[in-house]
Amino acid sequence: MADSPLKDRTAVVTGAARGVGAALAEALARRGARLALIDHDRPALDAVAAALPGPAVAVAADVTDDAALEHAAEVVRERLGPPSVVVANAGIAEGGPFALSDPASWQRVIDVNLTGSARTARVFLPDLTVTAGYHLQIASLASFGAAPMMSAYCASKAGVEAFAHSLRAEVAHHGVAVGIAYLNWTDTDMVRDADRHTVLRELRAHMPPPARRVLPADVVADRLARAVERRRTAVYVPGWLRAVQAGRAVLPPVVLRVSRHALPGLEAEEPLPPTGPLGAGGLADLAAVTRHGGEAD
Repeated sequence: MADSPLKDRTAVVTGAARGVGAALAEALARRGARLALIDHDRPALDAVAAALPGPAVAVAADVTDDAALEHAAEVVRERLGPPSVVVANAGIAEGGPFALSDPASWQRVIDVNLTGSARTARVFLPDLTVTAGYHLQIASLASFGAAPMMSAYCASKAGVEAFAHSLRAEVAHHGVAVGIAYLNWTDTDMVRDADRHTVLRELRAHMPPPARRVLPADVVADRLARAVERRRTAVYVPGWLRAVQAGRAVLPPVVLRVSRHALPGLEAEEPLPPTGPLGAGGLADLAAVTRHGGEAD
């Protein structure tokens, strides 16, 4: 990949301690990019950075903390130079009925996924303007196909889609490109943890066969890296999501029909309590917030 346009360019990836973020960092590094990894799980982040095949800087920061992000941006500029690529990937999730959800936990998902993505864009936008760079927002099938029991996650992913569309229109004349990545189920600890909960596992099982398939994180990351190289406006992983996007108006009634069929039986079998934060990333975020009295580091 010596001829990649990313060679010797600085790329920032948030939520890089595991999952899609870690896999994407490796895919970009193999293309010759200098990686700046941001996450507030310092031990996991350092391990990812140490395993990369090129220059990498790990900066512990919470994307909901403006001061921490400003410090991270200063470190990146000093050690790697102004970034040409920023990937807003950091995200958490929890499941369960909205009526039973903890308001603070529900808000935290919005804060990390939506507001954290906007804060990431804000702090690095001056660099992307200088480098005529590319900002990639990691979204989801949930951006246009909201599912029950995942209200905060779906709301946040719909929000980041709208934010990215708006940002793109504002900065295009400055030479900055903004892309949106729509991902389906990916083999991360978040999705594996979701499958431990009956209601989330069964709701996925009621989806059509292509929609319930889980893709390896490295396959997803390779598609994303190619999209970064080409400064894509939109990338769909898997590719058939593009067709779903075109027919997104039909999704709410389909989801409603499936839910009306599946949820009564599930509720009859056992209570459907909130899941709490899903996966190691969600638990790391909860630990950081708890450790700092409600404000993550």
